[in-house]
Amino acid sequence: REFDARDRVLTPGLVNCHHHFYQTLTRAHPDGLDRELFDWLRALYPVWSRLEPEDVAVATELALAELMLSGCSTAADHHYLFPEGLAEAVDVQVEAARRLGARVLLTRGSMSLGEADGGLPPDAVVQGEDAILADCESVIGAHHDGAPEAFVRIALAPCSPFSVSPELMRESAALARAQGVRLHTHLGETRDEDDWCVATHGLRPLDYLERCGWLAGDVWLAHGIHFDDGELARLGAAGVGICHCPSSNMLLGSGVCRVPELEVAGAPVGLGVDGSASNDASNMIVEVRQAMLLQKLARGSAAVTAEDALRWATAGGAATLGWPEVGRLEVGAAADLALFDLEALRFSGVGDPLSGLLYSGATAVRDLMIAGRWRVRDGELEGVDLGQLRARHGERARRLLAA
Repeated sequence: REFDARDRVLTPGLVNCHHHFYQTLTRAHPDGLDRELFDWLRALYPVWSRLEPEDVAVATELALAELMLSGCSTAADHHYLFPEGLAEAVDVQVEAARRLGARVLLTRGSMSLGEADGGLPPDAVVQGEDAILADCESVIGAHHDGAPEAFVRIALAPCSPFSVSPELMRESAALARAQGVRLHTHLGETRDEDDWCVATHGLRPLDYLERCGWLAGDVWLAHGIHFDDGELARLGAAGVGICHCPSSNMLLGSGVCRVPELEVAGAPVGLGVDGSASNDASNMIVEVRQAMLLQKLARGSAAVTAEDALRWATAGGAATLGWPEVGRLEVGAAADLALFDLEALRFSGVGDPLSGLLYSGATAVRDLMIAGRWRVRDGELEGVDLGQLRARHGERARRLLAA
């Protein structure tokens, strides 16, 4: 069939390398406003501890709907909360993703180091390490598909240095490598994390990561802000991927990722919207613009172009996730296509259409194809009643807000 795309700007489907779908339920939550990371987490952990399976289901659907409507075809999610009654959270996410037809890399996150053992999370939201590892193995067996154009892949993702033990980091790496899946965690996000690692382990975060056996090309890190020149070189030499999350980093005041320097060092770099409670949106094309603007501010306008930012959101994201079949427009790649129009008033007068997507602020895709099937047509998400989805989601969010 022919598709007339003469008035569209065509890109590969965008790749979101880091998200927390469940956090769509706590956007602009009063307890979390105007805080930096550690205080923000302490404020919201108790709220998230009340999550139920239906919360995860509707949050996943809504996050993916937002992402797809913004041109995203592949999304990685980091779910690390498994309070009582939520043991099957990843299974719930798989079902939701399949309903929408999104391509996902779902990470089985974990937290084992509660306050009683010197960690940051309250004890009510951590799990025993044997239970974590057993479920990780079960989830991989049930859902991971390593085929080039898979719709569901699984990775293992101990949450952060301040919420898991070194033993769980090492055991997770051993299990992931035995099962042929990737590894993910938060690292280098804040100065508080640096201080915590030095005080607790006598090591900077990257040294701690290496001691745990994680400085390798099957790993990608969320944030990656506070690395010195030598650490950038080590990341690049090892091929560790970095997911830059500009909106979250600005909102929490965490700092600015050194993206151009990471690329020069050889580290793959992708983009992520991060959790919707530290970004308050799941809009991937808006995040690409944020990345471009923040890096221009930090490095100089000539140092970063719109094409750079779009590369991070496509081929860079694919490299970061170890999924080379997505994020590119080539024969043999996955048929994931995003088509944007320039019909809104803000685009009138645009001379360079590709740069205009970011300079003039695109917010929504016109058409989105995933694996050769149209999922968004003329700005409408196929097969999804958005009004009903928003009503269900709003009801669950209000339950958490009122509790």
